[in-house]
Order: sequence, then C-alpha cells, then structure tokens
Amino acid sequence: MVYKRFSVLKNALRASLSVVLFSSAVVTGISTSAMAADPVATKKPVDIAKGKAAAAAVCAGCHMPDGNSVIAQNPILAGQHAAYIEKQLVNFRLKPGAKAPERNNAIMLGFATMLSEDDMRNLGAFYASQTPKSASPKRKELVAAGERIYRAGIPEKGLPACAGCHGPGAAGIPAQYPRLAGQHPEYTEATLNAFRGGQRMNSGQMTTIASKMSDAEVAAVSEYVASLR
Repeated sequence: MVYKRFSVLKNALRASLSVVLFSSAVVTGISTSAMAADPVATKKPVDIAKGKAAAAAVCAGCHMPDGNSVIAQNPILAGQHAAYIEKQLVNFRLKPGAKAPERNNAIMLGFATMLSEDDMRNLGAFYASQTPKSASPKRKELVAAGERIYRAGIPEKGLPACAGCHGPGAAGIPAQYPRLAGQHPEYTEATLNAFRGGQRMNSGQMTTIASKMSDAEVAAVSEYVASLR
C-alpha cells in the first residue's frame, strides 16, 4: 500500500516537473532542436533558473523553496556545495544490478530516479547559490565535547579530527566533503548513524570513521557543528 501511494505521488511529481521545466525552457528561449543539432555538445552550462523551478516542483515540500529546511530530519541544502548535492542525488538512485542504492532512502530513491543529470546539476547550482539559515544546537551541554572531537579527534581510538576534511569552520570542500556548519543536529546524527549501520554506503572513509564513534560521540559532534556558522 505504501509503495502504491508513493508510485502515484512519483508519477504526479514527474508530470509536474515536466510541465515546469518545459515552461522554463520556453521562457528562456532554449531551443531543443538547436541542442540536438550540436553533436559535440557535452554537459550544458548549469541553469540556476531551471534548478529553482525543479526545486519548487519536486523538493520544496521537504526542504522548503530555498533549501532552508525547517524539519530537523530533512537537511538544509541552502549553501551546500553544488557538486556534492549532485553526487548525493546520483547515489540515491539504484544502479543496474545493485540490490540497494548507495544511499538507501525510499523517498529519495523515487525523487532522484525521475531527475535527469541536467536536473541534478541545476538543482545543485541553485541550492549552492542560496544563503543558509543555520540551525542551532539542541543539547548545548554536548557542544564542548563535540568541539574537542571535531578539532582533535580521539587518537587512542584511531578517530581522526573532523576538521581535517571538513575544515575548521565545517565549510567543507566542494564535491568531496559537505558543508556541516549550521546543519540540523538531528540530521547530522542520523547521517553518522546511517554510516555506522550500513544504510549509507557512498563513502568508505565515513563508514570507517563513524564505526569508531560511540552514540555519545556522534551526538556531541552533531551538536557542535550545528553551532558553527
């Protein structure tokens, strides 16, 4: 029953997205015949206006129109690196022959499946262009412990400092390491636990790191990065 309802939702959203993007193409004067006539064309330049239209049609219900989700379980996408968003959308898809996506999320599987590669790139560019409205830590008593782990790691456990990859201010590195600053702590905690539990398998590095963390350490780091700006 759940999958039947989801199939209906997915078909409706696919139709909505097609209408929105077709309208956008007409308004911006993009000629599909001209694109087809160019045999050497590879990746088209990103189109933030189309990304905005796709976000409104597909993503806004969970992430808000500008990517500043107000639901703690849904990540803030505003200000996230474009290439990172594109990669995650690809990873939500089920690859041919695979038993599960690299990021196993039934809702996102449906949404990502109906997006083209250009849609994904445009969405990434749109969200990267938006100003994030940062969340705040909920358990402030954990922030100090989280800062110690984030900045120094736990050498005796072989746990590296988070700052080594995500930067001292958790701004991340495009494509490789996401921006963590100001993210909902609930979402960061759930993500680390997904790496620990095998529901998220698109980063061997993070799977190894998260597996060395206790529940308390995961919670502390999640609260600390939420405090960064």
